[in-house]
Amino acid sequence: MTKVYGTGVYDFKRHRVAEYPVESLPEQPIPDKPLESKPSSNLPNSITLVEIQRDRLTKIAAANWLKAGDDAASKPKKPFSSELVKEIYETELLVKGGRKTVPLQRVMILEVSQYLENYLWPNFDPETATFEHVMSMILMVNEKFRENVAAWICFYDREDMFKAFIERVLRLKEGRSLSIAEKTNYLLFMINAFQSLEDEKISETVMRLASLQCWHSLSYGRFQMELCLNPDLIKKWKRVAKKEVKAMKQGEPFNLSTKPEVKFLRNLIEEFLEVLDTKVFTHDGDDELDVNGFEQVDDACVLYCERFMEFLIDLLSQLPTRRFVRPLVADVAVVAKCHLSALYTHEKGKLFAQLVDLLQFYECFEINESFGRQLTDDEVLQSHYDRVQSFQLLAFKKIPKLQEVALANIGAIHKRVDLSKKLSVLSPEELRDLVCCKLKLVPKDDPWSERVDFLIEVMVSFFEKQQSQKEAINALTLYPNEQIMWDESLVPSINYSGEGCLALPKLNLQFLTLHDYLLRNFNLFRLESTYEIREDIQEAVPHLLAYINNEGEAAFRGWSRMAVPIKEFKIAEVKQPNIGEVKPSSVTAKVTFSISSYRAQIRSEWNALKEHDVLFLLSICPSFEPLSAEEATKATVPQRLGLQYVRGCEVIEMCDEEGTLMNDFTGRIKRDEWKPPKGDLRTVTVALDTAQYHMDVSDIAEKGAGDVYGTFNILMRRKPKENNFKAILESIRDLMNETCIVPDWLHDIFLGYGNPSAAQWTNMPDLLEMVDFKDTFLDADHVRESFSDYEVCFINSDGTENLQPRPPFRIRFPRNLKGNNRALFN
Repeated sequence: MTKVYGTGVYDFKRHRVAEYPVESLPEQPIPDKPLESKPSSNLPNSITLVEIQRDRLTKIAAANWLKAGDDAASKPKKPFSSELVKEIYETELLVKGGRKTVPLQRVMILEVSQYLENYLWPNFDPETATFEHVMSMILMVNEKFRENVAAWICFYDREDMFKAFIERVLRLKEGRSLSIAEKTNYLLFMINAFQSLEDEKISETVMRLASLQCWHSLSYGRFQMELCLNPDLIKKWKRVAKKEVKAMKQGEPFNLSTKPEVKFLRNLIEEFLEVLDTKVFTHDGDDELDVNGFEQVDDACVLYCERFMEFLIDLLSQLPTRRFVRPLVADVAVVAKCHLSALYTHEKGKLFAQLVDLLQFYECFEINESFGRQLTDDEVLQSHYDRVQSFQLLAFKKIPKLQEVALANIGAIHKRVDLSKKLSVLSPEELRDLVCCKLKLVPKDDPWSERVDFLIEVMVSFFEKQQSQKEAINALTLYPNEQIMWDESLVPSINYSGEGCLALPKLNLQFLTLHDYLLRNFNLFRLESTYEIREDIQEAVPHLLAYINNEGEAAFRGWSRMAVPIKEFKIAEVKQPNIGEVKPSSVTAKVTFSISSYRAQIRSEWNALKEHDVLFLLSICPSFEPLSAEEATKATVPQRLGLQYVRGCEVIEMCDEEGTLMNDFTGRIKRDEWKPPKGDLRTVTVALDTAQYHMDVSDIAEKGAGDVYGTFNILMRRKPKENNFKAILESIRDLMNETCIVPDWLHDIFLGYGNPSAAQWTNMPDLLEMVDFKDTFLDADHVRESFSDYEVCFINSDGTENLQPRPPFRIRFPRNLKGNNRALFN
C-alpha cells in the first residue's frame, strides 16, 4: 500500500509528520476555488484527506504525474508541459500581500502528490527550465523543510544535474524583478541550503558562496584590514590572483564579476537594505510617514526582513561560513543600519529587533575565526584595549579636535554615551573622513555615510566595550517573567506552523565553541520550561475567579489546587552585592498564606513544600467589568486573566502558624521532636532571583515603574516531577562559568568539525603502545585467557623470546587489533 508523506502541521512540543494511504474515492465535483482554512479548525492550516482527494490539484496530479493507486501504472501519463507548471505556479502558488509567502494548503496538496519528485525534478533541464519551473522547485523544497521531511533525497538520482539546478537558482534574479513574496521564498531556500552543510552534495555547491571569493566585493579599506588581521590568507589570495593573471596571458576569459560567488551575498545584503529602507513603510502621495501607524506597514516586507536576519545569523553561527562572511557583514554595517531603521523601534518590528540583537551577538562572538578557538576573557579585553589605544594614537597624531579622547583613559571613553559625546565635536565632514578614510570602517561611497547618526553608530559599536558572555549569562534570570512568557516570537504557541521565523538559537550539527553549544541549550531549555510554566498558569488562574471587591481590591471567589491567595508578602533581607557584581548577593522574602479552604489531600500537598522547591508569585488585577466576547477574542492571555507580574522564587524553609519549622532536613529539628503542623496559616521563606530583583529595582529608580513586590496576591506551585528546571539551568550556567575541560580528541568532533575516526584510540597521537599492568595478571596463562582472540608472545627486554614468563607483565599493543592475525607482545 502506497504511503504519502509530508502533510503534518508543525507541533511545537512534538514534531510529527502525518502519513496515510491515498485511496480512490467516487468522483466528486471539483471545487471552483482553492481550499481555505476552516474557521472551526484549531489548526490554522488543517486539511483533511477527503478535501485533498476532491481538490482540482489532485485531479491534475492523477492525470500527469501521480503514481499512487492500483491502476496508476496502466493509465498513460501526459507528457511534461512547462505551460502546466506555469499555470499551477501563477494560479495556485502566488500570493498577494500579507505575511504568507505561499498558499500553504495548496503547497501541501502538491507535496502530497509528490509534485517535486515525479514531475518537476525528472523533467528539469537547466537550459530550458523556465522561471516558474525553478521557483516551483524552490517552494516544494521549502515545504519539505517546513514539514521536517527529507528534502534532498530526490536529487541524489541526478547528482550531476543538481549542481546545474543550484547554478540556475543562483542566477534566477538576473534580468528579472521578483515580488517580495518570491524574494522571501528564495531567501528561505538559501537558509535551508546553508542549514544542510552536513550533506556533502549541498556543501559542495553552496559553500563557495561563503568562500574567500566573496572578499572581492569588500571595500578596499576593509579588505586591507582583514588581510592584516589574517596574514595566513595572503598566500591564498595571491594564488587566486596568479590564476587570473595566467588566464589573461593565455587569452582565456577570466572575469570574476561573472562568478555568482563574488557578488551573491553582497547583492543579497544590498537588496535587503533597500527593502528595509524604502519598502517596509508605505505612504500615499506627499503624506508624511507615521511610523506608529499600523496600516502603513507592509507585513510581507517585515517577514522578508526577519527572514534575512535569520539567514545572516545562520551564516555567522557556523564556523565554515562565518570566516569569510563576517567581514562582509561588517563592511556593509548591517547591524548599525538595522539599529537606525524605523522598523527596529516600531511595534510591529519587535521580532525583527530581537533578531538584530541576536545577529549582533554572533557578529561579536568571542572566537578566533582562523583557528576556531574560543577567546578567553583576558584575550577579549586585551583586544578591546589594543583597538582603543590605536584609535587614540591616530586621534593624537591626525585629529586635533579629539585631543581629549587621545589623552583620556580607556575607561572614560569605552562606554556608548561617553564616546558619542566626545565624537560630537567633529563636523559631519570630519566625522565622515575619520570613519571612511582614516579608520576605513565603511566605504566612502556608501549612501549612509552622509548620515551623522550612522557614522557615530558605526564608531560606537566598533570601539565600545562589549559585555562578556559570562557577564551576560550571569545577568540572566533563571525564572521567566510575564514579558517572556507571552512573547510569541520567543515562546510560540503549540499551533506554530513554521511559516515565520523565531528569535531562537538553532541546534545545528555544528557549533562555534563549547560555550556556544551550552548557551544555545541554556536558552532553549529556559524557553521550553517557560512554555510549560505558562501553561500551568493559564490552567490554575481561571479557577480562582478573580474580581474587584467593594474596597477596590482584587479578591477571589473560587479556588485552585495549585494556586492560593497570599495573606501577606514582605521582603525580609537584601544582602550587599559580591565584589565585582551589581546585583544583590541574596534577596529573601516571607510569604504567608492559608490552607483552610482545602480538603485534607490538597492540604497535605501544600504542607509537603520543602527546601529548594520552586514557587511562583503572581500579581492578579482583574478588570472591573467582565470582558465581552469580542473584547476577549482580541485581548491577550494576560489581559483576560488580569495577570500583571510573574516572579519565581525558591523555598528556603516553611513554618506553621506557631512558627515551628516544617519538612526540615538540616537537622535543626530532631526526628523524635517532630510534631504535626498547627493551624491553617503557613509562612514560607523564599529566595528571590537576585538578577530579576536588581532589574525591577533599577526600573523603579530610573523609569519610575511601579513596585512589583508590593502587588503579589497569588502563590502558585507546580508538580514536583515537572519543576526541576531551575537546577538544570543552574548546572548549565555553572559549566559556562568554568573552563570546561574537554579532551582534545573529542573537542572538534563534539562541535561538528574534524574526522570522527580521529576519536578512535588507535588514531590518538599520544597512544600508549606499552602498558604496565603491574600485578594484574597471576601468570602467563592468565594473560592468554584474557586475550584469547589474539596471539600472545612473551619476549625479554633484549627482544629474545621468553620461555618461562613470570609476572608482573608489561603488554605492548599493536595499533590495529583485528583478531588472531595480530599479536600482543609481553
